[in-house]
Amino acid sequence: MLKLFYAPYACSISPHIALREAGVAFDLDRVDFKQGKMTSGGKLLKEINPKGYVPALLLDNGELLTEGAVIVQYIADLNPQAHLAPAQGTFERVRLQEWLNYIATELHKGLSPLFSAQANEEYKSAVKEKVATRLAFVEARLDGRKYLFGDQFTVADGYMFYAMRAWHRATNSELSTRMKEYYAHIVERPAVIAALQAEGIQ
Repeated sequence: MLKLFYAPYACSISPHIALREAGVAFDLDRVDFKQGKMTSGGKLLKEINPKGYVPALLLDNGELLTEGAVIVQYIADLNPQAHLAPAQGTFERVRLQEWLNYIATELHKGLSPLFSAQANEEYKSAVKEKVATRLAFVEARLDGRKYLFGDQFTVADGYMFYAMRAWHRATNSELSTRMKEYYAHIVERPAVIAALQAEGIQ
């Protein structure tokens, strides 16, 4: 059975949601960052993932898969009938990868200085302005759409869910009305509700 190594409030919520949306059997192993990145299984995270961070997905064959944008595509392909990603080899799949990379670099990593104790307030203010423009880009692309790909929820929406939550946690800023609507569509999904409950977060 697949095993997802995760931490509450971390970006591992994205593959966690994908696993539940795909209807794939899996186990969870919580990583406690306050206790030296110790897993609930009693191992240090670096013993499992030398990169030292989550998410990490342990496959049935013993292989370890890392990097969230890659993990969610792997999960989507485990159950194509769930339509969490366009088929491989299509141009729509390339568009999905485009979104995943945008979220990973411009939003996920773009937000990281806001959680740093070393970053001064002037720098954080500049980061907030930059990330706000990136969110505005997403908002513009959502015009007339329920999700990033129209009416179909994909793994890109699961990753955006994390980015929006991280933005709010880092800045305490409200999302725009359109982004709030988008967030509401995601958070009401049964798989998302179940993932949040399993991780003990709101």
